[in-house]
Amino acid sequence: MIVPDISQDAEAVADHYDELDPIYRRVWGEHVHHGLWTTGRETPAQAVEALVDTVGDRLGLLPGQEGVDIGCGYGSTARRLAVTRGVSVTGFTLSAEQAHYAAAHPVAGVDIRVRDWLANGLADASADAAWAIESSEHMVDKPRFFAETHRVLAPSGRFVICAWLAETGARGWKVRHLLEPICREGRLPSMGTREEYEAMATDAGFTVSGYEDVSHRVARTWPICARRLVKALLVDPEMRRLALRSRNRNSFPGIPRLILAYRTGAMRYGIFTLTKAGENKPQTRPNTSAEAD
Repeated sequence: MIVPDISQDAEAVADHYDELDPIYRRVWGEHVHHGLWTTGRETPAQAVEALVDTVGDRLGLLPGQEGVDIGCGYGSTARRLAVTRGVSVTGFTLSAEQAHYAAAHPVAGVDIRVRDWLANGLADASADAAWAIESSEHMVDKPRFFAETHRVLAPSGRFVICAWLAETGARGWKVRHLLEPICREGRLPSMGTREEYEAMATDAGFTVSGYEDVSHRVARTWPICARRLVKALLVDPEMRRLALRSRNRNSFPGIPRLILAYRTGAMRYGIFTLTKAGENKPQTRPNTSAEAD
């Protein structure tokens, strides 16, 4: 597990997203996650929705089911899945600014709460499906993140995680100059490997039913963000003021680091599909296949 040299907590994560809210929405829009390209001809807006649709497909969502969006950001994923799949969604975010935006864009069946997932208050076995798109990285206690999701899911419920992952066996300059600073600048308490995630998932009681490495298909997110950020800083004095005076201004060097981390393989992007065992079904740790990009 990669751990930053300055510890990060839920308060730091909330402050990061609250203060940088205008920049996030100006640079990337209302989806706070990577895009997923298949043909390479998709627009960024199409690519971010493709990632959401991929998550919905992995979950096998059915109309009328109850879903949980862990780290829901502006609620865009919750809204899209509620509309396209006919599900009800309870979303959790640490950011009051993100929740405020979500409240201004309501969709029937979507409830966004400002609350830490590690103290979510949901009843046991109350959800049919759960997903975490690039939020597990912000969890201070990752084993508890898995345990809470397992508790909240009903038997046979599915859990899909899209995660920033450290390269297995990364060491030396990749850790010192890429992975550790990315954790520090991005307010990540830690960054795990594929193997560490699967071990935590199975320890919590999940079966790992699928894994896909889509690093190559998401990596172009960051060059696009870099170009958009530079343009915004050049033309918008208010953006420059916020970027220069922000308490979180040390986050901006993370963009070129992320570009290099993907190009060198120091960082990977994985999609996990986990299943909670059904009634009277044994829990096993199966072999899983990976598609490395």
